[in-house]
Amino acid sequence: MSGVATLQDLFGRIVPAVTATVDGLDDDALTARLDPAANTLAWLAWHVAREQDVQVAAAVGREQVWTAQGWARRFDLPFDDAAMGYGHTADDVAAVRAPADLLVGYLRAVGDESAEVLADLDDAALDEVVDERWDPPVTLGVRLVSVAVDALEHAGQAAYLRGVLERTGRA
Repeated sequence: MSGVATLQDLFGRIVPAVTATVDGLDDDALTARLDPAANTLAWLAWHVAREQDVQVAAAVGREQVWTAQGWARRFDLPFDDAAMGYGHTADDVAAVRAPADLLVGYLRAVGDESAEVLADLDDAALDEVVDERWDPPVTLGVRLVSVAVDALEHAGQAAYLRGVLERTGRA
């Protein structure tokens, strides 16, 4: 299996994993917290899509789906369009309120964009340096692995949260 094919498989797991955690939930379940500072399912789903959107777009020089397709307007969040959740406070997390269909719609649009980006790559492109601020410099392959791993880690957090909410009768 080539490097690009491996990344296609890895990225292809993100949308189904996150969709399974928010599908069918109402606003109360999507914004429920295990404690006052915990992330919500809505925030986790939004953040997974945002960080993937931001980082993939930046790595390959494309506009983010968030702005290019009007998702920022649809979500109408009280953040700058560049926000992706990094450094968010508990109040910021609480501000992410969106129905499951909106969260899944954006996530799928980002997944489609990532699939298109990956389809246009060959294995040689994965060795291209995309960020020289690090030592060693970050290649496209390393950046894409990092994005996918982070997204799947958050998907796991969301799955755990949904499980707790279901077991406690809150979802």
